[in-house]
Amino acid sequence: MASMHALLSGFAPIWTLTGIGYVVGRSGLLGEQAEAVLGRFVFHVAMPAALFIMVSGARLDAFANSSMVAFGAGTALVCALGFVLARRLFGRKTADQAISSMASGYVNSANLGIPVAVQVLGDASFVAQIILFQVLLVSPVILTLLDTGTGSGSGRGVTFRRMLTMPVRNPIIMASMFGVAVSAIGLRLPTALTHSCDLLGAAAVPTALITLGLSLNGRPSATGAPSETTADSGERAEVGVAVVLKTLVQPLIAFLVGGPLLRLQLLAVVVCSALPTAQNAFIYARQYGLDTRLARNSVVASTVASMATLSFATWALGPSH
Repeated sequence: MASMHALLSGFAPIWTLTGIGYVVGRSGLLGEQAEAVLGRFVFHVAMPAALFIMVSGARLDAFANSSMVAFGAGTALVCALGFVLARRLFGRKTADQAISSMASGYVNSANLGIPVAVQVLGDASFVAQIILFQVLLVSPVILTLLDTGTGSGSGRGVTFRRMLTMPVRNPIIMASMFGVAVSAIGLRLPTALTHSCDLLGAAAVPTALITLGLSLNGRPSATGAPSETTADSGERAEVGVAVVLKTLVQPLIAFLVGGPLLRLQLLAVVVCSALPTAQNAFIYARQYGLDTRLARNSVVASTVASMATLSFATWALGPSH
């Protein structure tokens, strides 16, 4: 009962803020462009500020351990599966494959992972390593695929130039690179700067959830995709594949790879692997002008499904079992 209460407490802010976004969207309070404007604010302003502060204050060798190897193996394999299946089963192109990959393997490590880890594991140190791993290793790969898949022009020369210049065109990668540089040289940032970035970065998660809620009203997307009412069985199947990969296959792979770990370490790896899809997938899809329905529905559906898998993992691997 205690672990279930902890899980519900972690999920409550997600449902609350998403619900508020939905109600605000239905009322038209913020206007027709609210979803697009808030999405750009998260991607270009709030999220880079949060990532810069987090990476600049982190130890870059923090994820060099056996637990992170198990988690990373599950993430890499499931993201690769999501990427391949998106083309083989649903005919997706590179950019949409990247979103499918992210929906399948990019965990909600911040606003859900931290409270769940504190309640189930006793502290959030492993989640901090996962955040660093996803920011510095997974996100650049996803963003590179998105950039090359949506870039104008064609040919190897154009693609190569876009890849070289992407760090200066993408605020997420730019902020992460600055953070790495600050951490590597051991620079102590002025208090005024860190406090300002902390305040700005704190807006990233709630604004992303409000934006996600706004999108649930089923209006046509910015790319001209049909509304949610026209969704066919193929779209539902695509979401189903992403959710199964995220909530079942990823923690299973982590469990198999992490078999030699100590019980508490294995619990941490499996629980964190079973976390639902991060709302970043929706924000990235919107920013790159893609159909956001797969990302949005995967976030919502995996959040529901993960309540069962997280509960089972905690019961099966917890110290009281």
